[in-house]
Amino acid sequence: MKRAFILAAAATAALTLAACQKTDQAANPADPGTTNDAVNTAQDATSAAVGATSAATMGQVSTDAFVTNAAISDMYEIQAGEIAQKKGQSAGVKAFGKMMAADHAALSAEMKPLVAAAGKTLPTGLDERRKGLIDNLNAANPAEFDQVYLSQQDAAHSEALTLMQGYADNGEDAGLKAAAAKAVPKIQGHLDQVKKLQAAPAAPANK
Repeated sequence: MKRAFILAAAATAALTLAACQKTDQAANPADPGTTNDAVNTAQDATSAAVGATSAATMGQVSTDAFVTNAAISDMYEIQAGEIAQKKGQSAGVKAFGKMMAADHAALSAEMKPLVAAAGKTLPTGLDERRKGLIDNLNAANPAEFDQVYLSQQDAAHSEALTLMQGYADNGEDAGLKAAAAKAVPKIQGHLDQVKKLQAAPAAPANK
């Protein structure tokens, strides 16, 4: 009950922030996201709270929810990684974005036949929460991009780690449980690399 209340409150906050973003977009129709950095930061923080709560619940309860969230997580990582390769201001962020696009494409490919074997259906696109994160990456000022991207990556990989570990421990489908367990160390490695990039001085990118 407590988790449900937290999730509902976070979701309400996210909707409020999304409304702010739409208002800003109406004033700036050419902008793919709001130019209000404070609003974008608040949206990303709210998204992280919602994701952490849902991952802790969905990874332990439902194969359908696990499949949907794991697939959307990979899709988000691929798209965000592609943006980071273009907009990243440091060599480390550009390289990390390239690795995320490749690694999560591989994770998605490994999961696909297991999802089919389990009789489940993969989502075809991002949910509204991850679309908002992508919008904020596209709208981020160049000087702020690396910080925004790494902050999102910290939250996203913490969420994915909780989801995968939860399903590996408590999932219903044997094939997907094994895949989740196999993914855990890779995702942990990604999270460790994010922490290093956040702590290290930014290196200039070769543009």
